[in-house]
Amino acid sequence: MQTARLVSFVHKWLALLVGLQIVFWVVSGFFFTIFPIEQIRSEHLIRTAPVARAIDTAALGDLRLIRDTQSRAPVKLTLEQRADGPVAVAEFEGGAPALFDAATLRQLSPLDRDAAMAIASGHVTLARPPVAAELIEAESAEYRGALPAWRVQFADSGLSVYVAANTGAVTARRSDLWRLYDTLWALHIMDWRNHEDFNHPLIIAVTAITLISVIAGIVLIPYRIRLRTSRRRPAVSES
Repeated sequence: MQTARLVSFVHKWLALLVGLQIVFWVVSGFFFTIFPIEQIRSEHLIRTAPVARAIDTAALGDLRLIRDTQSRAPVKLTLEQRADGPVAVAEFEGGAPALFDAATLRQLSPLDRDAAMAIASGHVTLARPPVAAELIEAESAEYRGALPAWRVQFADSGLSVYVAANTGAVTARRSDLWRLYDTLWALHIMDWRNHEDFNHPLIIAVTAITLISVIAGIVLIPYRIRLRTSRRRPAVSES
């Protein structure tokens, strides 16, 4: 019985030490199983893209003339067909990318507020227009994409659509459901600042303690069964 007492002591106090985190693991894990990741990412709100039209190369300007503000040629040039016509995304060595009208070679970036709101509105199926737009220039727990970016806010579902100011690309969607998911994910992996590191020493230590507590609980099962059986067994009297 000394072994049982020791194992019971270990099980009880270790479970008490990590009990709250175990609750977080169970609650967050249950939440993750309820909502499909596509809904978390608001993929159901993305507007179906029309059939891509072939780019009329005859209408394009001389793309070799594209330069940045320092008169440098791009190291990479990507042509895209967008709602307003063909554009060229130019990438420059040691500098920020830039967006050009592929026909007139006019530089379109950095995008202004109205252009970003128009792109965000065209990206989703929401009937109501965006209510605000804010230029984001620093990373946060919610957004770590291309910067600077416009955070275009919709009233529906608390949806925010991020539009890269230099390329006009939609780089992220964040809804209230996503924010709840992200909070639970931070609790799940115990990374409350960056919400992405699940290999840090704290979670390894807590997981190891939890494992020891669980093993101790399993070891206790035969002792508990034996104790209950002995208590239920009627005493035998001698006549």
